[in-house]
Amino acid sequence: VTTGISAADRAHTIRVAIDPAAGPEDLARPGHIPPLRAQTGGVLVRAGQTEASVDLARLAGLVPAGVICEIMNDDGTMARVPDLLEFCKIHGLKMISVASLIRYRLAHERYVERYGESLIETQWGEFRAVAYRSAIDSDTHLALVKGEVAGDPAPLVRMHAAHMLGDVFGVSNT
Repeated sequence: VTTGISAADRAHTIRVAIDPAAGPEDLARPGHIPPLRAQTGGVLVRAGQTEASVDLARLAGLVPAGVICEIMNDDGTMARVPDLLEFCKIHGLKMISVASLIRYRLAHERYVERYGESLIETQWGEFRAVAYRSAIDSDTHLALVKGEVAGDPAPLVRMHAAHMLGDVFGVSNT
């Protein structure tokens, strides 16, 4: 590495930065590559380019790291979608939107896991309390189940948004 500003130096810096065996001592500071940190949960938590780049690498089975840059037009303006589509056509590249990646992940990934179940007795009879946890934000969701879910006709469902003051203390003016 020379001054760190050349394309070769920057590429080397990126390779070192994404190496799981590398540590802070392997990189010079300040540097010419500003690091960005993707949010845990990727585009399902923050619909940004940083998260999209890491999600794409992870989906490809690679180190969960990405490099992003802005593409500029010859006149110095930032390229917009029509410009980028033309750029991709000229250079034989593929392009995907963050929205498309979100749709893909929602359709193909399981991000809620079942982690507990218990029988509870209520004044309306016996229910199964089934606990689920979000793999994205660790929130817990509870399903109260009476009877068989796979029955015919399909069971009635009611969603309840938790409201701590109202549910626990009976406060209704918040």
